[in-house]
Amino acid sequence: MTTSQEALLPGTRRALLHRIAVAQAEGRAPSLVAAVVRDGRTVWHGARTSVAGHGPDENVQYRIGSITKTFTAVLVMRLRDEGLLDLGDPLEKHLPGTGAGEATVAQLLAHTAGLAAESPAPWWERTPGSLRPELSDVLGEEPLLHPVGRRHHYSNPGYTVLGALVEKLRDAPWEEVLRSEILEPLGLHRTSAQPQSPHAGGWAVHPWADAMLPEPLEDLGLMAPAGQLWSTTGDLARFAAFLARGDERVLRSESVREMRTPAAPAEAADVVDGTSYGLGMQVQRRDGRLLVGHSGSLPGFLANLTIGIEDDVAAVVLANCTSGPLLGAVGADLVRIVAEAEPRIPEPWHPLREVDPAVLELAGQWYWGTQAFGLRVGADGLVALAPLTGAGRRARFRSNGDGTWTGLEGYYAGELLRPVRRPDGSLSHLDLGSFVFTRQPYDTSAPVPGGVDAQGWRGIR
Repeated sequence: MTTSQEALLPGTRRALLHRIAVAQAEGRAPSLVAAVVRDGRTVWHGARTSVAGHGPDENVQYRIGSITKTFTAVLVMRLRDEGLLDLGDPLEKHLPGTGAGEATVAQLLAHTAGLAAESPAPWWERTPGSLRPELSDVLGEEPLLHPVGRRHHYSNPGYTVLGALVEKLRDAPWEEVLRSEILEPLGLHRTSAQPQSPHAGGWAVHPWADAMLPEPLEDLGLMAPAGQLWSTTGDLARFAAFLARGDERVLRSESVREMRTPAAPAEAADVVDGTSYGLGMQVQRRDGRLLVGHSGSLPGFLANLTIGIEDDVAAVVLANCTSGPLLGAVGADLVRIVAEAEPRIPEPWHPLREVDPAVLELAGQWYWGTQAFGLRVGADGLVALAPLTGAGRRARFRSNGDGTWTGLEGYYAGELLRPVRRPDGSLSHLDLGSFVFTRQPYDTSAPVPGGVDAQGWRGIR
């Protein structure tokens, strides 16, 4: 089935085609295929290939490497949502005897469990999985290289452990659970653990000559949850839409949002690069745009899935070469091209359905000491508190139904916002985690911590 491309303007479609053409030519990829998703549906598909008269479409499988980890993470989050585990559970509670039992499920998801990046030699990506029949063969004699929870250290064995955890709690093979709980509900019929025709062949391109060498194709065995899957741009486009919105048949939107939230401590280089890691998803800041998703690679293949949540635009890029084109940059550029050429049209403004006088009374200007803030009441039922000028702490708050509000993000996430009234019922001040917000700077009629100088405001004499 050919994807409709009428939703994008001709100039946008040409810019997208130009970007992947440059990537394929300069990266010397035997083939490169891409798709763009906007508003939850595929709006563009493009391909470039070195084979005359033939171009892969959205149904041709490529190996997607570590994008498999995001699928595995979704399975783990489903277990959490069903109450079969807690993200704070130590591994030992569910899989005893691994040698990494003090690491929690969340730390394994975020690559902060302290595990090694790779399994013991020989290199697992180019050798049969049958060489590593047990978890001990994957983890080695000393699984931990770093203190648990102290640093982000990307670990392929960590996701092998998570796959084993899924199998243990579901009492079924990882691949079977994946198909019944994610692939079938989302209609990802061209995603599989083994290649299914039509699929691309994996190649190594000589670094100093325009020559190619076929790469071996191995079944990864126990390492499958870290990188086994094959998929298409068509299927990954649908998966990207799910990762942006959630789907009650698979994982609710709140849990998907949790996966996209940074969960790993950032090191100095990460801060400079603007990169982080959530629960099975990579997070980065690029060109002022927050992007989430995952990259992937295995001998003969490169893959990237990038989502611009605020722009509601996602990109999938696949290539059949071991190295060459920088697909992360390509994916980010495809998102940027669409977002900048055809900015998202906001939904129409709607007023509140009902106005609660007690909530409306909170709206307006407040002062924390001398800093001015504004509190706005939204039609979504939330209130938002933000500085009137410059940078500062800002957050939205959800009603608790008893007159108090709980912070949803930033510094005030989880903190209680409590309107305090005088004996006569009039509004005195706001108490936010012990911070007192008053209608006037250091209002003498409010219980400002430390009190207010009795002589009041004055000038310099």
